[in-house]
Amino acid sequence: MKGPAGPLFLDLQSPAVDFRLQPRWLPPLNFRKYLMSDLISKLQWRYAAKKFNPAKAVPQEKLDRILEAVRLTATSSGLQPYEVIVVSNKEVREKIVPVAWNQAQITDGSHLLVFAAWDNYTADRINMMFDLVNTERGFINEGWENYRKMILGTFVPRDAEVNYQHAARQAYIGVGTALIAAAEEQVDATPMEGFDPKAVDEILGLDKRGLRSVVIMPLGYRADEGDWLVNLKKVRRSRDNFVTEVK
Repeated sequence: MKGPAGPLFLDLQSPAVDFRLQPRWLPPLNFRKYLMSDLISKLQWRYAAKKFNPAKAVPQEKLDRILEAVRLTATSSGLQPYEVIVVSNKEVREKIVPVAWNQAQITDGSHLLVFAAWDNYTADRINMMFDLVNTERGFINEGWENYRKMILGTFVPRDAEVNYQHAARQAYIGVGTALIAAAEEQVDATPMEGFDPKAVDEILGLDKRGLRSVVIMPLGYRADEGDWLVNLKKVRRSRDNFVTEVK
């Protein structure tokens, strides 16, 4: 198979195949079906690992691709109202364990991702993102500026907790992307809500940055032994009981 830039290799991570340079070109239909089938297989492979192999670390290039996938994730109005804190320092992760139900994956994995949402929408934060769009695109659009005014008039006067909850929901979209990207890389990822957010915020200094932790996600590789869940069948509701089609 060939694309406009020459041969299309199966190794899509190769610099020889850069879809960012060809945004309007799609691979042939049969190859797209292959990609989706491969993704489904990897999602069937993934599970919330209960025991990681502490001797096996996630390579930097895999971590970078997972984080890039999260960075490119959709958010409401494109505001990206959350950040991802990558904790590889084991001493810091050891401090988090006692405030996270003593879950061993936090230190047995090589990295801990902390999804931290803005504690509030402020005019400065909103304007920062709108200004960034104008700078990157190289022009100012009247409709876009009117939309900025509407967002400022809607979000800024609202209660801070309402705004935080909205920002946290955007972070969850990123969590979903991280899980899919990790599965694509065959890296185990275990999302966790079982932790004390205020304690984690204090350990990482998030409160001083106007951030609040929402979800933590250890990354690593499943252990060969000692995980009660690893060999159990993945159970999900059937499509008929999960998807409703309105035609």
